[in-house]
This record gives sequence, C-alpha cells and structure tokens, in this order.
Amino acid sequence: MAFKEKKIHDESESEMLRRFKSHPFIFIGTFVVLIIIIVAFVLVPAIVPEYGRRSNVDLTFGYYDKVPITYVPGNYFAQYYEMVSRYRQNANSDNYGYIGYQIWRESYEAAAVHTAVLQEMKKAGYTAPVKKVDREVAALPQFQENGRFSSTLYNRMDNNSRLSLWRQVQEEIAEKHFNSDVNGLLKPGAEAEFIGKMEALQRSFKMAVFDVDAYPNEEYEAYAREHSDLFRSARLSMITVSSSEREARQVLDAIKNGETTFEDAAKAHSKDMYADKGGDMGMKMFHELSMDIPEEETRGIVISLAKGDYSDVIKTAAGWVFFRSEEAAQEPDLTDPAVIEKVKSYLRNFERGRMENWAIEKAKAFIALAKDRGFDEALSQQGLQSRSFGPIPINYGNVELFTTLQSQSVSELSGSAENENFWKTAFSTPVGAPSEWIVQGNNVLVLFPVEDTRAEDSRLESVASNFSAYWLDYITGQSMQQFFLNSPKMEDKFMDVYFRYFVGN
Repeated sequence: MAFKEKKIHDESESEMLRRFKSHPFIFIGTFVVLIIIIVAFVLVPAIVPEYGRRSNVDLTFGYYDKVPITYVPGNYFAQYYEMVSRYRQNANSDNYGYIGYQIWRESYEAAAVHTAVLQEMKKAGYTAPVKKVDREVAALPQFQENGRFSSTLYNRMDNNSRLSLWRQVQEEIAEKHFNSDVNGLLKPGAEAEFIGKMEALQRSFKMAVFDVDAYPNEEYEAYAREHSDLFRSARLSMITVSSSEREARQVLDAIKNGETTFEDAAKAHSKDMYADKGGDMGMKMFHELSMDIPEEETRGIVISLAKGDYSDVIKTAAGWVFFRSEEAAQEPDLTDPAVIEKVKSYLRNFERGRMENWAIEKAKAFIALAKDRGFDEALSQQGLQSRSFGPIPINYGNVELFTTLQSQSVSELSGSAENENFWKTAFSTPVGAPSEWIVQGNNVLVLFPVEDTRAEDSRLESVASNFSAYWLDYITGQSMQQFFLNSPKMEDKFMDVYFRYFVGN
C-alpha cells in the first residue's frame, strides 16, 4: 500500500517525545534547556500563539539558504512550540513575558536547525526510499490494533492528512540519516581512556585572597591630594544648541545684552538634560565635565570662570555649548565624605590599575612572608583567612565531564576556569610552596598547593564511559547546531518578528 503525506495535529506527548528523541543533537540540547526552565520557574503560563492562527500574519522568523523558517499551525515549528509550552502550563504570571520569549526562541532555533538539515540533505541528493517511508507510517501507534497495522484506522484519516503525515515521516527519515552520519563515527576506546585519565591527577589548595576593593581610605585621600585638580568643583549652568554655532552665539549674545535671562534661554533653546532646570548643572568636579567638554584645556578654562562669567561657545559632539559660572571653583574638601565617595568612584572607574597594584604589592609581601614563615603563619600575621578548594584536576573552561571549579563554591574563583594563567600557576607551583600572585576579577590570589592525589579508577572509568555514551554526541550535536545557526546561509529575523508581533501583546 502506498502511503501519502501529513503532519498530525494531535499526536500524544509520548509520540512527540519519541520523534524528537530521534534527533539527538536537537533533543539533548532541548532537554537540558527544559530541565533548567522547570527548576527555575516551577510554574509557567500556557502561552497560546494567537498570531500564528491568523491567516494574515506571516510568522517567518528567518531563512536558511532562502528556505523560510515559518510558524504555521501543525508544522514542525508549531509542534515543537506546543511540546515546550506543555512544560510551562502553570507558570507564575510575573514571568510571562520572559518565558514567552524563551519558548519562541527555543522553538525557532529547533525549527531553524531542522530546516537546515533537510535542505542540506536535499542538496546532497538524498531522498528517503518510498518503501521505507511506507513501513515507518504503517508502524505508527495510531494505526495499530492488536499489535498489527489496521487499514480501518488508517482509512479514517482524510487524504490531505495522510499526505502530510507521509511527508513528515519522509523528513524524519532524512533527518535520522543525517544525524546517523554525524554521530555515527567510530569512538576509539583509547580515546575515551585518554579522556578519563585527564581526571587522574588532582590537587588540593589553600588560598589567600587580596580584595582590590579593600583599597584603604588613606590611599584614596593620598590620590586626591596628589591630583587635586581633578576634584576641584564649581557650580555651572550650561546651554546646548544643536542647530548651528551661529544660533548658539545669538543666544549667548541675547543673554549678555539682557534681552533674556540665562534660565529662560535654556528652557527655550537648550537641547540637554539641564534645560528644564534653566541650565543648572549643580556642582561639578573637573573630571566630571569630560563628557560635556572633551578638551582638557577647555575644561580648565570653564571650571576656572569667576562667578557670573560666561564661557565662549564650544563645539562638542552634542552641538555648540556655553557655560555660566554660578559659584567659583573650590578645592576639594577631603574631610567631606561626599567628596571622598567621588574620589573612590573615580579611581574605581578610571584608575583601577592603581588599586590593583596596591593589592599585588600586598600579595607580594605575603608571598615573601609565607616563604620565610610558612603559609599558615603568614595568614595569621596578616590577619587573613585561608580559603580551601579541591581536590580538582586541570579543567580549563569548567568542562562538566570533570570536577569543575564551579562545584567548589568559592566565590573568589569565579571566572578562574577560563584564566589560562590560573591553571598554569596552580599546577606548576610545587606542593608546599606559595604560588606567584594571580589577578582574577576583583581579587589577587595566592595559591598554596597542599597535596596531589590520584582519582580512584572507578572515577576515571565513569568519565570515560560518560564521554563515550553521551558527551561526544552531545558536543558534536551542539557544535552542529551552532554551525547551522551561525552559518552565512542563515538569515535570522527572529528579534524583528518577535518584537513586532509579541512584545506588548
């Protein structure tokens, strides 16, 4: 019997999952995302794609090799959307918009990869054999009665539905063939054994931490005294004219001639954030004017204006500006906590290296003391607490096959897994000796390797087994997915379509 094609609208969830499991590299990534979502949100709203049911709305979210990736009720995109949405049936409505975006994005990416695979198989000249498609259709659960194919059940389906189902099965066979080619490569046992041995050598550490943000107040004050010009402050008013220099000078002349007040001119002509305040900028430090006055020499002239004086017209990226001094410049009052806070903010944003160097010098002094008196004694003398982690193998990038730095729950190690210098230092320093200092994020670290151990054989076997059983296929699938999503053949219009039809609705 020759069967023709269709896509079923009301397949059971188990049948849907069976179909998606036949696409490993799509399904595994999806499964991981679903688990994260279930844990993170517990209750998720049912999101009905109302726009997709309107015939006059084109939900084409992109193209692969000029083939559209479109949401149409009943197609792969729609079925994937419905499958994912089932897991969000009772979500907290506060997360509705965010979860809705996640569902649509995940469904789009799955449909994009699905479209890409089919297109590449088509260009390769592969077509699923008719007899194989017939056999697959006949074996579908909805056509089974007492374990055998039932022509009665089959004939209850209308011709268009049968045609669509046949095409769906044909596409699934092509996709299985593609996945088999990608994931069906031989996996040498020696390779898995080699990967397993990467977990073998493990180290345990103590660690001293020097927080860059612990930079002391006296150092902030010393910097402010050394660079007092940066923190001179004056009260200024400003007018910004965006049209032309000529108009800016006309406005300035009108103010000087008494034809209008500065405040009225600001409200009438100024195009900046101070216009509604009559141009009043409040107290501004010299360094704070850099956004409004890029030229350092010009900034110096403006902040040095006598009370009531006007600046010349100055060309900036925003247009043409001029200033009036409301209060003459003052030297920074370092007894004022507000001034010190501004000094701190400046150093954190523009002179972070100075703070980092201070922490490095603290770390160097600690290392010298630790070499002379021992690590624990150095900690005690400097009033530091020891942080411990390990045993852990070299695991650049926190590869989840192995024990990860992330699993150590030490906040100061955040980001270290991607720091090549961290791993080189950690495993090249002799056991029982302090390491060289390592800059990591907001901290300077000094490591102290305590001991080297060998992981149990059962652990190595577990890593090797996981690598062979799923990891290699998973990584291959993820790589293929990223290959298609970032291919020059892929035209991604997801954000445009999503924001046009769904944001605010």
